[in-house]
Amino acid sequence: MLKRRTFMAAATACMLLSPLAQAEYKSEYTVSTVLPSAFPWGQAADKWVELVKERSEGRINMKIYSSAQLVSGDQTKEFSAMRSGLIDMAVGSTINWSPQVPELNLFSLPFLMPDHAAIDAITQGEAGKAVFKAVEKRGVTPLAWGENGFRQLSNSKQKVDEPADLAGMKVRVVGSPLFQDTFTALGANPTQMSWADAKPALTTGAVDGQENPLSVFDVARIDQVGQKHLTRWGYMADPLVFAVSTRVWRQFSPEDQQLLKQAAIDAGQWEIKKSRAELDETLAKIKERGVEVTDLTPEQHAAFVEATQSVYEKWTPRIGEDLVKQAQDAIANRK
Repeated sequence: MLKRRTFMAAATACMLLSPLAQAEYKSEYTVSTVLPSAFPWGQAADKWVELVKERSEGRINMKIYSSAQLVSGDQTKEFSAMRSGLIDMAVGSTINWSPQVPELNLFSLPFLMPDHAAIDAITQGEAGKAVFKAVEKRGVTPLAWGENGFRQLSNSKQKVDEPADLAGMKVRVVGSPLFQDTFTALGANPTQMSWADAKPALTTGAVDGQENPLSVFDVARIDQVGQKHLTRWGYMADPLVFAVSTRVWRQFSPEDQQLLKQAAIDAGQWEIKKSRAELDETLAKIKERGVEVTDLTPEQHAAFVEATQSVYEKWTPRIGEDLVKQAQDAIANRK
């Protein structure tokens, strides 16, 4: 009888430890994104959900809530909501999360990253690991990188190829003080508003311009709201972060944590490759709609870099001087 009880206890313990017998997993986990499936951002989340469902054989189900609807459209509140457990998971923007994680402002420093290799040098190196540690310290577990792309400038007024062209121009920017400082340094009049409010403001002329990746300009048909001048200046890029609320993360078994992480890595790599491969086609479509596209010469680019040096002086101490130097060194040594 004693042997039978011992065997039963051991069997029960094994069942409790088995990833196939997880207790208290939710029937569905919320995943927040700002942009839906029509955009690369939304496609990254779609791929993550698809891979997790497939690899867990349906044990882990995730549902996407796009347009930041879980935080009433205010994307700057997404990180706080995830940290508190109100949102389970997210594929979020470094820009939108930077108010809560100052280190994420690294990617918003103007003209820091000249090309895709520079983005990769940061995200896949020691600087990227340091940024992930900063995110984790604040109650969210980061898993992998995605990409929203280099942000380009459009406006309804005129061709822009030097800082003087921006003098007094009302430009919609996201809710980050660093963006305010960048456009103020360039002589523009930055106006902070959510993306939900941006398109109506462009339509009415309440603002003259905006900055977004080419994919957003294309899919959102920003050319239809008077944005006929587009400058490809690549002044900053916006990596995406696949992440889970740490409160939720701790509920998963080690095996399922690894499953979620690897699925995020694979989804991120898939989305980055896909979005970069589509850039030429996207640009061609934008030009076909009659948008005037300006590419800066090296001299013109240098003028914008010089005009924004004050942003580095103000923000490097806030981001962390060691982290900024780490990123700059990684870029200088990129392949």
